[in-house]
Amino acid sequence: LRKNTHCWPTLVPIIMGQVRRARLSAAWRRFLPAVYRYGAHGLPEANGSCRGPIGGKSLPIRSIVAFMAQYFRVHAVTPQRRLIRGAADIIRGGGVVAYPTDSSYALGCHLGDKAAVDRIRRLRGLDGDHPFTLVCRDLSELSLYARVDNPSYRLLKAHTPGPYTFILPATREVPRRLQHPKRRTVGLRIPDHEVARALLAELNEPLLSVSLLLPDGHGGHIAANDPEVIRRHLEHDVDLVLDGGYCGGDQTTVIEFDEGGAHVVRLGQGGVPSFIRLQTV
Repeated sequence: LRKNTHCWPTLVPIIMGQVRRARLSAAWRRFLPAVYRYGAHGLPEANGSCRGPIGGKSLPIRSIVAFMAQYFRVHAVTPQRRLIRGAADIIRGGGVVAYPTDSSYALGCHLGDKAAVDRIRRLRGLDGDHPFTLVCRDLSELSLYARVDNPSYRLLKAHTPGPYTFILPATREVPRRLQHPKRRTVGLRIPDHEVARALLAELNEPLLSVSLLLPDGHGGHIAANDPEVIRRHLEHDVDLVLDGGYCGGDQTTVIEFDEGGAHVVRLGQGGVPSFIRLQTV
């Protein structure tokens, strides 16, 4: 093993926690304990297992850690606290995660991390003007980032949490680069999914997010709902796939509030809410 640290048998005892028993060179002894404990972003691994060589080839552990996303399988109703804590640490460390919501899976990163935002833009093929959404825990947090009058607040309260994204005037808490360049608005949502809510509670701040779309095989894209499919498509592009089970939904319905009232910008999972239907009567 001293002569060939790239061979796969060497990685098995390392990943399984037997670093002290592996006969490694001095350089590997200094490097591997940190990799084992913290993974790609200084974080604990979820299950201590390694899925095998990439593309049928044996690679050094540095390559595996750098290019393979972590995969946390969490309970959809009672998510494991240690895994949610690990996911939050990945986000705080600059990672990009795929996580479940009450509509479909989404890509998320830390609110103030421009590098992570740029990664998501490249991954989704988005231009610089494409809006991101602030995913919030509740209306109290949402109100810190958007100006909400009393009538709008009552409407939001009746339709949150749920599969709706609301476009509202942004407060000074929202960085300029995340606001609409002309209208100074921002999109916000409060998901009704236990995994997403647990992650937001652990972060104690909003998650910057966009819908996760995958190729549909016909030249278009569809909302991603299957975590195993997401894993196959993005395991070399994101830092974590947070598997909360199959979502089975579409993108959210997007509703914009302006001086003329509320109107649907994009029809999605939530359908058209009753207060907009009433306005059109």
